[in-house]
Amino acid sequence: MHNILTIYKKELRSFFTSPMAYIFLVVFALVIGYFFTNTFFLYNQSDMRSLFGIVPIVYLFFIPAVSMGLISREKSIGTIEIMSTLPILERDIVIGKYLAALTLILVALFTTLFHYFTLIQVGTTIDHGAVFTGYLGLALVAGVYTAAGIFASSLTENQVIAFIVGIAIVLVFFLMDKLLVFVPASLAGIIQYLSTDFHLSNISRGVIDSRNIVYFGSVIGFFLFMTTRVLESRKWG
Repeated sequence: MHNILTIYKKELRSFFTSPMAYIFLVVFALVIGYFFTNTFFLYNQSDMRSLFGIVPIVYLFFIPAVSMGLISREKSIGTIEIMSTLPILERDIVIGKYLAALTLILVALFTTLFHYFTLIQVGTTIDHGAVFTGYLGLALVAGVYTAAGIFASSLTENQVIAFIVGIAIVLVFFLMDKLLVFVPASLAGIIQYLSTDFHLSNISRGVIDSRNIVYFGSVIGFFLFMTTRVLESRKWG
């Protein structure tokens, strides 16, 4: 646990001692704000549902951008080799870096609470329970995409390739329930269950189902496990 915390603090510090974190936070807030205010003023949709529809799409590009260098950068400059000689488990490296990236993404997500408070100020009737579960769902989706991103980052030394692979993986999870018409009926249920959007829509209705939590936890665990195995394979080679 101490090693995880050390790596987490180091990685988080590296985000905020460079312009990257601030650029990410500002651009994320501006992009979300632009699309949200468009629905607010142009389409007269004064609720949080439009926000919960926008954020997962923005995630598709922003989360791979944040996670692309988590391990590939270490590989390219050779520090991953040094870390492997220290008394630190690969699992600790993966979890520490994952939590740091997820923290940055959650900070960006919670900047959107500004829109929630704005709607309250203008007198909009809001289902606060649904807003809470909606944000919980978005946080869990962020967890899945960040885990997929760090896995993509572990596969290569090139951050651009890691970014492209990361987008490809999260796009598959995002599109699964939207392509069911092309899937045989016998597989439709499985494909739908694997879709992040399917589970997010369930949680956003205001009901927290244990099956949705198990899904998100399982997918996050799978990608973190696979990332750890990729790092461990370097020792075998």
